[in-house]
Amino acid sequence: MTHLLGQPLVAQHVGVSKRSPRQQLFYQPRMARLEPLDLTIDGGKIVRVGRSVKVLPIGAISLTLRVSFEVERLEQLSQFHRSHFAGGALQRHARELSETLRQELGTVAVRPVETLQEEEAYTVFCVESPGGAVGGQWFNAEEWFRANRRTIATLITQETSDPPLSHQEALESTSKHLSYYQSDLIVVDWDAALIVDRPADFEESLFVMELANVQLEELEAYDQLIDTALERSYADLQRPPRIRDHKRLLPHLREVRIDLARFSDELSNITKFFGDWHLARLYDTVSRRFHLPDWHRSIDEKLKTLDDLYEMLKQEQNHRIMLVLEASIVLMFVIDIVLLLAELAK
Repeated sequence: MTHLLGQPLVAQHVGVSKRSPRQQLFYQPRMARLEPLDLTIDGGKIVRVGRSVKVLPIGAISLTLRVSFEVERLEQLSQFHRSHFAGGALQRHARELSETLRQELGTVAVRPVETLQEEEAYTVFCVESPGGAVGGQWFNAEEWFRANRRTIATLITQETSDPPLSHQEALESTSKHLSYYQSDLIVVDWDAALIVDRPADFEESLFVMELANVQLEELEAYDQLIDTALERSYADLQRPPRIRDHKRLLPHLREVRIDLARFSDELSNITKFFGDWHLARLYDTVSRRFHLPDWHRSIDEKLKTLDDLYEMLKQEQNHRIMLVLEASIVLMFVIDIVLLLAELAK
């Protein structure tokens, strides 16, 4: 597939601005940049929305919508949350565009879904850092963060300042934060994040967050797939052995195991970061906020249960085959004895 929605599919190239190994093994998904979209927001103002879509071989699409903003206070950014922006028009457009992409990709997809599930939307506020000296002093992002921590927490949790967030909740919501230079800052929460950096450095951080979100969505989808396979297996095992459909169940379990093994390998490959560097720290921070290690452990445990069921059914099937073979051997001995007695009786 070379084009998507009339636009060419090209490999995404993400550079790095922080310290990194010489050999960069970034995963490069194929992406298409779509024509911008004009939306009307409150007051009749028209804003332009940049659009791009990435196609990943693990069976996922990632849709990115970008809106430029200029505000006087941090609190004013709350209107740009996906559910609030333009009366929810941005969220509706994302849903419609995803459905269009599903239909177009359905012709080349393996076992495509019939209907889209709820999307895993994530809002990232990218604020340009002063970077250099301001009033004779360098901008200190960490000091700014400490002075505005509750406001930042209110923004990324989509809460209002009335009533204000508690000190405990503000600390928890902003606990996953990191900086590289004195002038940059990243704050990561479950549903949104804040990046304070130079505009040229936004892309690398956004790319890591995007991959982590894709992992979360895929882990949730495969967790549901394993649950369905386990429920189906349990229901079949509760039937009497003579009426179990081993010809149907065993190939199904084998297919699920192979599919999940391949998925796990591809899912790990898209986030290969080597070396002790900034993007690896960022991915680790986002991963812990999304509880990705917990998802992996849960799926691994269910896979082990699935393997145990598969082995149990294989052993049961082998046992039944051995019984048939032993019965056949005994029957052959009986036939030989009968034939021998018949010969002696003549």
